[in-house]
Amino acid sequence: MNEPGAAVHAPATPRLWRRLQIIGVLLLAALLGACSAVRLAYNNLPTVSYWWLDGYVDFDGAQSLRVREELDALLAWHRREELPQLLALLRRAQALAPNDITPAQACEFADAIRERLLATALRAEAPVAELALTLSPAQLQHLQAKYAKVNAEYRKDWVSLDAAALQGKRYERLLDRHEDFYGALHAEQRAMLRRMATESVFDAKRADAERRARQGEIVVMLRRFQSERTAPAQAQAAIHALVRRIAEPPAGPWREHQAALQDEGCRNLAALHNATTPAQRSRAVDRLGRYARDVEALMAAD
Repeated sequence: MNEPGAAVHAPATPRLWRRLQIIGVLLLAALLGACSAVRLAYNNLPTVSYWWLDGYVDFDGAQSLRVREELDALLAWHRREELPQLLALLRRAQALAPNDITPAQACEFADAIRERLLATALRAEAPVAELALTLSPAQLQHLQAKYAKVNAEYRKDWVSLDAAALQGKRYERLLDRHEDFYGALHAEQRAMLRRMATESVFDAKRADAERRARQGEIVVMLRRFQSERTAPAQAQAAIHALVRRIAEPPAGPWREHQAALQDEGCRNLAALHNATTPAQRSRAVDRLGRYARDVEALMAAD
């Protein structure tokens, strides 16, 4: 959902973490994208998620059936339990949009989104543990090959860029996202976004190193499940611990970097919003209202 350095910054997410929160992430991506496609995107999440996951693991026949069933069940749970909370968040954002906001308010909203993603992750732990215990050595090799491919793409897209190119790319991403929400930005607003991209503490090399470390941790954990014939309850406990570590990194440089990025994102979001015109805020209110109506329709659907 978020490119590196986005206003609502989440930790770099390896494959199992993204498997855990796939529905929440894709829903929020839909909500923050073209609202005309929200309902279609949401209802197709199990199919889209299945094929995304299959690219990492290469499911066999029995796994395919089980994963599809679990994704359907996860979507049903999400529709019942999480959509009402996402609707409340949208209504809160809509109420705030006509006025200036503080960085603290921006952070409060970002934290609420992360809580909803974490709730989806925790709901998925049991089926993820069940799947993890069925992975074969060949599938783990497939996973590692996929990691290598994804990492190479990330290095090409982000790590290999010099400072000017990286700042330019991040500026274009920020501009696209904000103009989709507020409409065309004027020159002063664009200059503000460019300063934000130039002054950001985002470090692509650090993010790349962290994601690789987590990938290695996941592979070690999965191989341990195989070699030790881990019981389902123990596997779920290990995955739960991993989810918690990713959601709340232990004290150290990475946690400090994440905190700095979050603070930066909240300040930037508030500053940009507070620089918008009444017409731009009116567009934001309208966009949020359309998102909320789409979520209400999804909640009403069986």
